[in-house]
Amino acid sequence: MNAVASVVLVAVALAAGLWAGVLIGRRRARPARPRPDGRRVPTLAELLQRVFRSTGSGLAVLSGTGDVVLHNRRAAELGVVRAGRPDPRAWAACQKVLEGSTDVEVDLAPLEVRGRQPAAVVAVVRPLGDGFTLVEAADMSDAVRLEATRRDFVANVSHELKTPVGAVGLLAEAVLDSVDDPESVNRFAGKILRESTRLGALVTELIALSRLTGAEALPDLEDVDVDDVVAEALGRSRLSAESAGIEITVDEPSGLEVAGDQTLLVTALSNLLENAVAYSPPDASVSVSRRLEDGWVEIAVTDRGIGIAPEHQVRVFERFFRVDPARSRATGGTGLGLAIVKHVLANHGGEVRLWSRPGTGSTFTMRLPATGAAVPASSPEDHAVDPATDRDPAGASGRAGG
Repeated sequence: MNAVASVVLVAVALAAGLWAGVLIGRRRARPARPRPDGRRVPTLAELLQRVFRSTGSGLAVLSGTGDVVLHNRRAAELGVVRAGRPDPRAWAACQKVLEGSTDVEVDLAPLEVRGRQPAAVVAVVRPLGDGFTLVEAADMSDAVRLEATRRDFVANVSHELKTPVGAVGLLAEAVLDSVDDPESVNRFAGKILRESTRLGALVTELIALSRLTGAEALPDLEDVDVDDVVAEALGRSRLSAESAGIEITVDEPSGLEVAGDQTLLVTALSNLLENAVAYSPPDASVSVSRRLEDGWVEIAVTDRGIGIAPEHQVRVFERFFRVDPARSRATGGTGLGLAIVKHVLANHGGEVRLWSRPGTGSTFTMRLPATGAAVPASSPEDHAVDPATDRDPAGASGRAGG
């Protein structure tokens, strides 16, 4: 695609009549050759323009003064050209080429990645002669995500799976040594069952996290009813809440919709509910609320549990980070639930926010662009709910429904 693309672009530039009008004029002066069906045969210039528009690479031709002579739609999608101007990094590379350098490779990755836009864009700048340069960009996001997923998966498996696997092995040996003691056999067998269950949950969540971070293609987004997501997530969490003596309260249906994958959104909300239940004292309550705020749909899960210290709040979405490791082991937690929530929201163009106060409780808020709403360039300030008062700390009503 390298040398060929350069030749194609030169021909297209000529065909556009921008810099070689005489040649194009001659070509257009030739009589069109009719086809047997009477339709006009496209000229070579027209065919080259079609190739230019349909190629999967982002192509842009820049003049010596930094003007965009022509570009295709893919170049705009990859950020090579924005509002008719070239990316400053691409223009800097073009200047190096014009000063006599050979082909220059430049990283055009977005400075702020949101949602499903390309996360890794690499371009090659080549000279076209007469002061013109060609920028040819490609989306490398899939390759970068796949390599990062492979690396992280190997690290996570080697670090986390060895603990339950080792425990199962030791407990199996204990069972063999206690074959004549039925009481000990039952006790060790129960521990083996718990460790194997934890191991299965860990493997399942590792696979889910690997899919979300790029190991597999993400599903297409569709219009999803937020009320259906809340209802399904509540159904999944109802049993564990009842077992722990936790009451889950919910506000009224909202009728809101978001563009997303319902299965992933239900998984994210279920993880927040399970986390709230696990870190709440018996007979406490957990509340779920939803609202529309400045073009964002917010689904908040508020608990009246132990809360999270400020120094831990920036790390709770890291893989395998646990505020209270002993409590996590007791509840069978894997340390991956909040990491999955973070990646689900990122893949939907949203985010998850946290407000917490030790001894008072926590509010985790899923924020998603509302269907049909104009999303602001920068997110509004977080309106988290104070579990003690069901009020926004800044003064806005939290609608926690507790």
